[in-house]
Amino acid sequence: MEGLRVVDANLTVYIHPSKARNSRHAILRQLSSLLFTYSEVFDGVILAFEVDIKSTCCKILPRLIPNFGAELKANLLLFSPMLNMLVEGKVVKLGKESIHAIVLGFSSASIMSEDIRKELKFNIKHGEEVFSSTSHKRHVIKVGSIVRFSVKSFDKELLHISGSLIPPDTGCVPWLAKHGIYDASHIDRHQKRHREGNSEKDLLQDSDLKGNHYFERLNHPQKSRKRTE
Repeated sequence: MEGLRVVDANLTVYIHPSKARNSRHAILRQLSSLLFTYSEVFDGVILAFEVDIKSTCCKILPRLIPNFGAELKANLLLFSPMLNMLVEGKVVKLGKESIHAIVLGFSSASIMSEDIRKELKFNIKHGEEVFSSTSHKRHVIKVGSIVRFSVKSFDKELLHISGSLIPPDTGCVPWLAKHGIYDASHIDRHQKRHREGNSEKDLLQDSDLKGNHYFERLNHPQKSRKRTE
């Protein structure tokens, strides 16, 4: 799935002097408060982090209310859906006019009828509402299906995605995989990353280390490393 990337960052975390004796716990708690929120600095939703605290000795900063500043290095797993990216979600509701899904367990997505290609028709089969293909009878989207769609827009405040099923490489993921329907550009990027080494799987496994926060194993993220001060 596209939209996932890992970022290296140098951070300074500010904590109250009363937390100085257990600064590590305070730092992790501060970072945890950023999870599943959109960060303007990193241009994405922070899903997980792995930190390397340079020193537990914090430096006091002269302010009206003094705080301690702790410097650390962090690897951040971000979700940054951009226009026309392909993302996947689990269908939680559908009707004649729309399909609603949850992406990565936290972001809502909606696909309106005008963004569903004509091949996919709304039907009621065995008392269940579905979108089924007129070209491929086994291509069915229903509640519980994992669906791949392209991004039309992303609301950073509501963490809501507006999606589209117009592209031919979108639809029910198991059916697409069975018939070998993939996005060619995604395959090219995957091959390029593979040649460069440090596969996405290794990066995500690394985030399990050091007892830090990693909530969900995600397969095949799009990795784009950048240095942030």
